[in-house]
Amino acid sequence: MSREYSEQETIRRDARAQLDAAGFQPYGYSWDVTHHAADILSSFDEAKHQRVDGVAKEPFQVSVAGRLMSMRIMGKAAFFNLQDQSGRIQVYITRDDLPEDYYNSVFKKLVDLGDVIGVEGFVFKTRMGEVSIHAERFVILAKSLRPFPVEKEHDGKVYNEITDKEFRYRQRYVDLVVHPEVRNTFRQRAHMITTMRSFLDSRGYVEVETPVLQPIYGGAAARPFTTHHNALDMRLYLRIADELYLKRLIVGGFDGVYEISKDFRNEGLSRFHNPEFTMMELYVAYKDYNWMMDLVEELVETITFALHGRSELQVGDHTISFARPWKRIPLFEAITEKTGEDLSGKSRDELAAIAKKLGLHVDKTMGSGKIIDEVFGEFVEPSMIQPTFITDYPVELSPLAKRHRTKEGLVERFEAICNGKELCNAFSELNDPDDQRARFEEQVALGLGGDTEAMQLDEDYLRALEYGMPPTAGLGIGIDRLAMLMTNSRSIRDVILFPQLRPEVEEEAPTEAHE
Repeated sequence: MSREYSEQETIRRDARAQLDAAGFQPYGYSWDVTHHAADILSSFDEAKHQRVDGVAKEPFQVSVAGRLMSMRIMGKAAFFNLQDQSGRIQVYITRDDLPEDYYNSVFKKLVDLGDVIGVEGFVFKTRMGEVSIHAERFVILAKSLRPFPVEKEHDGKVYNEITDKEFRYRQRYVDLVVHPEVRNTFRQRAHMITTMRSFLDSRGYVEVETPVLQPIYGGAAARPFTTHHNALDMRLYLRIADELYLKRLIVGGFDGVYEISKDFRNEGLSRFHNPEFTMMELYVAYKDYNWMMDLVEELVETITFALHGRSELQVGDHTISFARPWKRIPLFEAITEKTGEDLSGKSRDELAAIAKKLGLHVDKTMGSGKIIDEVFGEFVEPSMIQPTFITDYPVELSPLAKRHRTKEGLVERFEAICNGKELCNAFSELNDPDDQRARFEEQVALGLGGDTEAMQLDEDYLRALEYGMPPTAGLGIGIDRLAMLMTNSRSIRDVILFPQLRPEVEEEAPTEAHE
């Protein structure tokens, strides 16, 4: 179905038609790129490359491609800025350097801001001292039929009018063009993941892939997305975690496995939550949660140095240090420090009464663990800015963690909290199949009582445990949360290229830029 075009779109489509009619292909097949803008700017040597009377000691010939981002036409010559993946460079073009009448009939009339172009020429420095390319060939490689948002100059600085966050998230392709610094955020994210993978590979852990579509979801407390497989006529779930499949591999004889994967949880949208997110889960045989805390410290500090060359980062208003060692404090001690209330050993009714006294809402579907978690999330977690390990959680909160070896009613679990949010979650993994069955049955009872995030009973996983799983340490790190820290981003949507958004409402077309 066709749509109505704005005035500027109509003008651009008419230009495209004129290019076609004149025999100029407005959508090229390839272009031989020999240099990028940043490389040219950094390697230009005036003594060798500058032409004097048309001659240079070492002519600096280049072939570049990118978007035409601004243009200044001055009669028989023009300057424009070309932007590629590395940055921008100025290009100088004249009527006499192009085929006959091409400058007047094509370049001046049918070229628009945002067009993808190819340029061949030599590098020189202008009288104003700016390293530029003198174009000897100019080709349109992709005609832009929509105008990009405008740029305005004020006090010598350039400001983009594209400030609406929702527009930027929804049309990320536009955001990446007009805000090149956003591309750097995703380069840093990629470098972060590469560093993490290298760190784990160097220790001999095997990267694996486990099912995204699962007949029984598990490994976390969350609501799943459901789908239906027609050929098998069965309901399937998008995974909420990788844990139970990865631990099956430990049973199978791997001593260390990890997966960097997409997980899906049917939950609300927020600055810290996207229903599709990336996790790294790691399981190492014959280790426990104390060992895993040391590994997490080393891993995150290694990533920080790889991205920034130091262990301290500025995140919002805070300077955060990832230098080892991090503070470690048991959950109940942390709650007592912040609220003055001791929640250890309390019944469900006692916990509910304390939570209400603290001003929290409690309903009948909430068990002891959920109430404790609400108190922690409201009064403790937001105040923890420096990376801190919160340890030793109640059994009710941790259906997959091993019981604490010395503290009754607790499990060997930690969460790393940083900048007021959970960064990772880890256990000494529960490997007693009978205890695991009892925990699953408790979760089933919570589900029947109305807890929509309760876990299911997974008979195949229990069968795997009955063959014997060695003592194991497990870890889950939220890649998106870690990327937020490493790139000083306020929202998870700033570190996900295409975040989930509400259905699009038709907006007015952006206005054209004129220079």
